[in-house]
Amino acid sequence: GQSHQALRRSKRRWVLTTLELEEEDPGPFPKLVGELFNNMSNNVSLIYLIRGPGVDEFPEIGLFSIEDQQNGKIYVHRSVDREVTSSFMVYFDAVDRSTGRVVDESLIFNIRIRDVNDHAPQFPEKEFNVSVKESQAAGQPIFQLLTVDLDQENTPNSQVLYFLVSQTPLLRESGFRIDLISGEVRLSGCLNYETAPWFTLIIRATDCGEPSLSSTATIHVSVEDGNNHMPTFMEDHYNIQIPENQVEWGVLYLPVQDRDSPFTPAWRTQFNILDGNEEEHFDVMTDPETNQGVLNVIKPLDYETQAAHSLVIIVENREQLFSCEEGQLQPSKKAMASTTVSVQVVDTNDPPAFHPRTFIISEEDGARPGIQLGDFNATDPDRITSQIRYKLVHDPANWVTVDEKSGVVTTKRQIDRESPHVNDSFYTIIVHAVDNGLPQLTGTGTLMLFLSDVNDNAPTLRSHSQHLEICESAGNKPLLLEAEDADLDPYSDPFTFDLDSAQRDVDDTWMLRTRPGEGRSAELVMLRSLSPGDYLVPLFIGDRQGLTQKQTVHVRICSCPSGSKCENRSDMGLLWWALSPTCAALLALAAALLLLLRCHFAFGPKRLGGFIPSDNGHQTLIVYNEESKALSAQVCLDRLVPRCPQKLLEGRVVETWSQKLHTVDVLEGDTDYLPHVYREEGECEGAETLSSLTFLEQDLSPELLDYLSSKPTPSEAICSASRVPS
Repeated sequence: GQSHQALRRSKRRWVLTTLELEEEDPGPFPKLVGELFNNMSNNVSLIYLIRGPGVDEFPEIGLFSIEDQQNGKIYVHRSVDREVTSSFMVYFDAVDRSTGRVVDESLIFNIRIRDVNDHAPQFPEKEFNVSVKESQAAGQPIFQLLTVDLDQENTPNSQVLYFLVSQTPLLRESGFRIDLISGEVRLSGCLNYETAPWFTLIIRATDCGEPSLSSTATIHVSVEDGNNHMPTFMEDHYNIQIPENQVEWGVLYLPVQDRDSPFTPAWRTQFNILDGNEEEHFDVMTDPETNQGVLNVIKPLDYETQAAHSLVIIVENREQLFSCEEGQLQPSKKAMASTTVSVQVVDTNDPPAFHPRTFIISEEDGARPGIQLGDFNATDPDRITSQIRYKLVHDPANWVTVDEKSGVVTTKRQIDRESPHVNDSFYTIIVHAVDNGLPQLTGTGTLMLFLSDVNDNAPTLRSHSQHLEICESAGNKPLLLEAEDADLDPYSDPFTFDLDSAQRDVDDTWMLRTRPGEGRSAELVMLRSLSPGDYLVPLFIGDRQGLTQKQTVHVRICSCPSGSKCENRSDMGLLWWALSPTCAALLALAAALLLLLRCHFAFGPKRLGGFIPSDNGHQTLIVYNEESKALSAQVCLDRLVPRCPQKLLEGRVVETWSQKLHTVDVLEGDTDYLPHVYREEGECEGAETLSSLTFLEQDLSPELLDYLSSKPTPSEAICSASRVPS
């Protein structure tokens, strides 16, 4: 039952005239711009308010106002520059006079400033400097001018046209023109640096406003000289003489003329030899300062080969030559000049020439003296009947001789390919050939002697495989044996390794096994445990052709108490190990001879002097490493001291020793005259002092040496068979 009152929406509306100002309006001010009102004023008494830029905000505060708030008339108070502010966004409000309430939405209006042509086109500079090449083609743009007009864009006030006002100098064949719209400056016709090296152009830019405004600029155009003049030689023909066998610079200077600007690319020249230099004896360069050509001999001339040369030399510019025909540039058809140089070669003494300079001869390794290897052949280019002497100058091994007259090379010593003077099987021999000219000159020839290998070297153990060490605890750990052979394939590896089975216990103690794919090495393995000591392992190493040589491996077995490596021996210990076979042999021989002397003095006729007393102990030879039963240094004793003495030899030994030791005889009763002491007991390393007592092995019978075996033998047993007379 409630009654509702319908709501009505009233249409509100602003009414105003066009608001537009012309810039730079001279007034008078204040000046009416326009009028506005709101239809609400029919029912309500309104006042009109204005605000925004140009009223109470920047820019241009106080520019606009409403003088009569009742009728809404808008006034401007001064002139406006459109180029500073082109429009103003102004807000209008309608307010109830009685209540002060805004009765309608604000009206936002853009007050535009109408442009007038008050700015002329402006060039960025008043003067411009432009360079253009003399070879610039006609019609191509060389420069573009740009201007700025501050008047409203896309209106006649800012539209600019360009005009060529003047050209200095004004030439019919060389001119410029400018594009009316774009401002591009183009070349009309051909430029000529020699006629006009520079131009001055005045350009005017005009807008299309009313009235039109304009400005001018000056363009200074400098012309870069181009190559429109061909270089020419000062002479058409030259005659020169050049000695043979010489490299010489500057044998002839070739001056040229060029009317282009000096030191420019159009003036720079380059020379070439068009004909007569097939063997490339000559070269022509350009002097950068004078621009002239310089003829050089870069490869020695030979009078005997060619006594005269005729050279055709041409010259041209580095830059392409052009010409102007009917206002258009054209490449020049003739761009180079030529001259002829006649060269006469002056004969000089030439050194002998070998034919060939280097040659190879093959000979077998080991060639004996007296073999003719080949001969050097040299001739004198200057004369057929010249006398040439051959001289050997390089023969580092002193293997050959060279016949002075014939150049025949003959061996004088046996040749060995393994010589350090042989490099990759080649041995170099150098010979000089000397003529009889003035001055005497020398040529050099080389003989490369290739030595084909022969199987003259058996493989040997490498040094690090000759002495090996192994710990007793290592068991059957293999020892690596590596061999080498000075011969080449096929007289070298793969090698064969075999134990010397003729030696006792070798096959029971040691074993050799080869390594797959390793033709130069094998592994030595112990087959049973050996006590610490030094052992000799004999073996044979053969090459692929079966050439074999016996080698001995010295194996040291040590207890290694401190680890897995043998302790280093002292220097004296190493010397004893190396000399132990020799010392043992010397000791054995000396002991045997001393025992024989003992027999002589003990059981022979009594002399007036004292005698050398015998020791109370037994004299015996101890077997080195007897316990292990392995092959050791005893082998040497077996060879040097054979067994089974013979009485006849005993007599010879006693007689010899009696002669050598006559100084030890002393007179009876003279106790002050004592025998000479040669060496104290146990000093084996000094055995060289027994040289005065030394016997050659061949002086003793095998039976005697064999009798001095390694078994303990009392001294009386040696002498018990018979008494030897003195």
